[in-house]
This record gives sequence, structure tokens and C-alpha cells, in this order.
Amino acid sequence: MDALVTTEWLAKHRDEPDVRVVDGTWHMPQLGRDARAEFLAAHIPGAVFFDIDAIADHTTTLPHMLPSAEAFAAAVGALGLGSGDRIIVYDVRGVVSAARVWWTFRAFGHDAVAVLDGGLRTWRLEGRPVEAGEPKPTPRTFAARPRPELVRDLAAVRANLTSRAEQVVDARSAGRFAGTEPEPRPGLRGGHIPASLNLPYETLYRADGTLETPDALRAAMRAAGVDLARPIVTSCGSGVTASVLALALHRLGRPDVAVYDGSWSEWGGRVDTPIAP
Repeated sequence: MDALVTTEWLAKHRDEPDVRVVDGTWHMPQLGRDARAEFLAAHIPGAVFFDIDAIADHTTTLPHMLPSAEAFAAAVGALGLGSGDRIIVYDVRGVVSAARVWWTFRAFGHDAVAVLDGGLRTWRLEGRPVEAGEPKPTPRTFAARPRPELVRDLAAVRANLTSRAEQVVDARSAGRFAGTEPEPRPGLRGGHIPASLNLPYETLYRADGTLETPDALRAAMRAAGVDLARPIVTSCGSGVTASVLALALHRLGRPDVAVYDGSWSEWGGRVDTPIAP
């Protein structure tokens, strides 16, 4: 299954019995937006809401870290999502937090998952239908099969400082990467992981919010110094927009790219991690 599908594709296939639509919208806390309330007001017909902050590890103070396989399977099964389903994830902005949900499903062994290019924004601009209210999905069985190779933790990223076996590509803005722009989360230092590369995720979109063409994505990677032939780990503020980079790299034939789940919320929030300005 392609990792990216068009609104035209979804309009044609969404009534098929194995197609499940998921709203994976998430907003930065300081925006004061309620993604669930927005979902209840208007969503693609038949969609369910995947709450990134709820389907997460609640034993840590870090934001929306991956839950256990058992917790993930129970949560998505309750949303009516089964192991045999083709899952299409969207968000209200285009291709942002939907990419995090896409990566999460893949990290738990589910490859039949794609992001809706352009998201709800494009869907509505095209005059396609929406509905309101709380869905009542029939629970299904989802078998989670963790893929640890798609996830990096603090220890692995710290070890990579010495080995330099993997390229770390940071999706944050150039100002946050350089430490000249304040971090949106309190208590985090400015700067970046030593030797990491910077590729702000916003540069990977067309004006309409859809993902750039593979040729344009390849050029952006090259301009950022990314070697597509070498191992890659993506990072960002909290593992959301790092997943946008992972999706873009998947489009370029790199399904093996890992995401640093804790990202800058973890690295920049500690006193024992080195930082480059």
C-alpha cells in the first residue's frame, strides 16, 4: 500500500469494508485548539478520532511517547480498527500529525496504513462530504507486532554521538535548531543534537498543504546534506513532525527510517545531554 493517498482515491474507496478512516489531528498546546472538539464538529464520514496524547505512555512526563504494544492494540481495537484493515489517516492541516499516527501504526507492525495527502483541508476545499458527532465503532481485534528498528531512544541517540553510524535529521525550524528562536515548551534548552542536520518539515509542502513531489523531496534532502544511502533517524520537538520527514523518506524508498520518539522534549530537557548551538 502506498504511504500517501489522494482525496480522489479516498472518495472512491472509503466505503469498501476494509477501509478505515482515522482523524489524527493534534495541535501544539499553546494554540489553545481542541482537536477532539473539531473532530466532533466536522470529520470525514465514518472516521474515528485517534488521540495522540491519550494513546500514549502515561508513565513518563514526555509528551505522547509510544504506548506499550498491549495498550496500543486495545486502544485501536476499541476504535474499530483491525489487523486486516487498510487505515487512512488525515489531519486538519494537511500532512502533519497524521504522519505521526502513520508512523505509530508502522512501529506496531501495521503496513496497510497511509496518510491522506492534503488532509481535511483539501477534502473540504473540494466540496467533499463531512459529518458531525461521536462515532460508535464496533470493536475489532488488532494484533500489535512492535518494530523496534523504527524507534530510537535516548540511549541509542547518545551512543550515535560516538559511532556516527546514523544521520540524525531534525525537523524543527532553523531558528529552534540554531537556538536563536525560543522553544515552545518551557524548560527546554536551545540548540540541537551535535552533528545533526536540519530540514524544517514546513519546507516539504506545496502551497496547498500537500506533500511535495518525490523529485522536490529528494532535492530538499540533498540540500540539507542528507545522504539517502546511509542510515537515518529523524527528530523534532516531540516526535510528531519527525514523522513527516519519515513519511517523505518513505516516499523516496526509505521505509527503514527510524524516529527518535523523545526528540527535543527529551534531549533538550535534560542537563546531561550535549547540545550544539
